[in-house]
Amino acid sequence: MKRLANLGLGLLITIGLAGTAIAADSSEKSVTGNLEDAYCYGTMGAKGAGHKQCAIKCASKGIPVTLIEKGTEKSYILLPNKDETPLPDTVTSRMEDEVTVTGKTYSKNGTDYLVVESVK
Repeated sequence: MKRLANLGLGLLITIGLAGTAIAADSSEKSVTGNLEDAYCYGTMGAKGAGHKQCAIKCASKGIPVTLIEKGTEKSYILLPNKDETPLPDTVTSRMEDEVTVTGKTYSKNGTDYLVVESVK
């Protein structure tokens, strides 16, 4: 019984430390770059002013939005700042435009995420 209690306590401590590590993984950052819909950009390389209306439609329907950082090939998948909410209109209406997005960044399994707090 004592062994089971120690195992349970160890598991709780491990879960608590993992939660702390995940929370520590985020940092506030501003990233300037172009907004692309992940499907067309990722599969066909579609981008630019001629693709703007398609990108707006895709983003409005829930296709993930990627921010390609200016001067690099680094990309961020944009996330809303609340669970179960869409990205703000300040993102979807500015698809294919150069913007600066500020928010918390996270990196998991080689993928970078940016939680949208503001768009300029």
